[in-house]
Amino acid sequence: MVVETDRLILRRWKSSDVEPFVSLNADPRVMEFFPATLSRSETEAMISQIEERIRQQGFGLWAAEAKVTKGFIGFIGLNVPGYPLPFSPCVEVGWRLAFDYWGKGYAQEGARAVLAFGFEKLHLKEIVSFTTVRNFRSRHVMERIGMTNDAQADFDHPQLPKDHPLRRHVLYRKLRSI
Repeated sequence: MVVETDRLILRRWKSSDVEPFVSLNADPRVMEFFPATLSRSETEAMISQIEERIRQQGFGLWAAEAKVTKGFIGFIGLNVPGYPLPFSPCVEVGWRLAFDYWGKGYAQEGARAVLAFGFEKLHLKEIVSFTTVRNFRSRHVMERIGMTNDAQADFDHPQLPKDHPLRRHVLYRKLRSI
C-alpha cells in the first residue's frame, strides 16, 4: 500500500530507513514531548512493531519519503493504540518528522492524505489524534487538518506516571463527512 501526495510518498518501511529513523528518535528536539529519546534497539523494535501492524491491519504508521530527495523524513499514518485509552477503541492519525522537515507543511499534507485514506478506503467513522497539552506544534497541525479538540475528553495518559509533566493529554477528533 502506498499513499502519495504532491510532495510525499507514504510507504512500507525499508532497511534504508533504519539509520535516519535512529537519528530522528535520538534527537531531543523531535522527542521533546515524549518521555525520552529512543535507542537504536528501541527504534528497531518500533519499526518491527509498525511493520507487523501494517501486515495485520493493512495500514499503519507508514514511512514518509520526500519526493524531491527520495529520502526518508519520518512517519505519517494511522495507528490503533496498543493500550487502553478512555476513548478506545479508536484509530489515530500520527506523525513524527525529522527536525529539518518541520515547518514545511509535510505533516499537514501527509496527515490530510492519511485522513482521506482512513475515511474513503477503510470507511472509518472517526479518526482521533492526541498529544500532551503543551505540544502546540502538533496541536496546530491537528487544527489545520480539520480536527477539533474535544476538551471534555482530554485525559491523563495511562502509560505515564501520575506526577509526569507530560501526562495530561488533549484529544482531537474528526468525523467522516457524509
